[in-house]
Amino acid sequence: MTSLPGSPATNLLRVLLLGLSTLALPARAQLQLQVPAGLARLQAVEGAEVVLPVWYTFRGELSSAQPWEVLTVMWFLEKEGKELNQVLAYISGSTSSKPGVSLVHSMPSRNVSLRLQGLQEKDSGSYRCSVNVQDSQGMNRGHSSKTLELSVLVPPAPPSCHLMGVPRVGTNVTLSCQSPRSKPPAQYQWERPPPSSQVFFAPVLDAIRGSLSLKNLSTSMSGVYICKAHNEVGSAQCNVTLEVSTGPQASVIAGAVVGTLIGLGLLAGLTLLYQHRGKAVEEPANDIKEDAVAPRTLLWPKGSDTISKNGTLSSVTSARALRPPQGPPRPGALTPTPSLTSQARPSPRLPRTDGPPPKPISPSPGGVSSSTLSRMGAVPVMVPTQSQVGSLV
Repeated sequence: MTSLPGSPATNLLRVLLLGLSTLALPARAQLQLQVPAGLARLQAVEGAEVVLPVWYTFRGELSSAQPWEVLTVMWFLEKEGKELNQVLAYISGSTSSKPGVSLVHSMPSRNVSLRLQGLQEKDSGSYRCSVNVQDSQGMNRGHSSKTLELSVLVPPAPPSCHLMGVPRVGTNVTLSCQSPRSKPPAQYQWERPPPSSQVFFAPVLDAIRGSLSLKNLSTSMSGVYICKAHNEVGSAQCNVTLEVSTGPQASVIAGAVVGTLIGLGLLAGLTLLYQHRGKAVEEPANDIKEDAVAPRTLLWPKGSDTISKNGTLSSVTSARALRPPQGPPRPGALTPTPSLTSQARPSPRLPRTDGPPPKPISPSPGGVSSSTLSRMGAVPVMVPTQSQVGSLV
């Protein structure tokens, strides 16, 4: 131990001043919160625990707590756009906190570090530590606060793998892979396991979106493809099986069969509809024919001739000439022969008289005059008559 230089009186004065300065130091002390270098920003994995290290000191003093110190400690979680949330408070020897939150050291202590257990992504944010110290008389000895940043990282959740496209020879398909949850966002890698080991890179691989493009497929490309989703705190994977076929798939064949059956059914339905409509058209026509009244036949008076509508004589026929004879012809009687255009009725039987023979009568069938018959082109025929003695005249 070395003695102070100077006279004894001077040395005594220095000791007195040092004692006075020591007694007055707490009144002039300044409280400071300390954080280890490089630990102001922390990262932790979801589900784990983390310690936010903080302690306080008075400038020029030791870091151990003094009996006269009355300590108040409060921790808050602050998130952007949200209100300040208190997670722990130590006041007058009593502690209250959120589940999974505690102080590392028993109080009173100048180490006010915070422990967080069972971390979740929602625990990320800014943690503010506020310390206030009073003496035993209730005088305020100092106040200070410090902020630490915590980011809770999440490993990728198991991704889902999908095949997009029809895997046939010569076609193109895309394999997709996406993880529903990851912080930071996951990166993706596609590969094939042994015995056909293969690792894919850009441009066929999109490591951000997790897609793998396979073009101009061949049967040798069939097999299992594995997708790995990874970030700095973990990884997960899924796989998909690619089977490259040389012909249309069963679904395509089934679709063609179903389409053919539907087409045949439509054709049969149209045929039946056409036949039904044809029958429906024929039935009213038949009903009309059956119910129709036959046209009335024009009745000509007996003995009249038939004349066409244009006024010309189509035929001149004697009604009596067309009738068959009622009995055998009389002996010696002569049957008149009608001409091509007209027929004459046989003259009635004349009674015998003693007078001169009657004049010949020109037949005019149907009451038509001879002049009219001549105009119509008829040829008059003379019918011989019998004399009184029975001879022809």
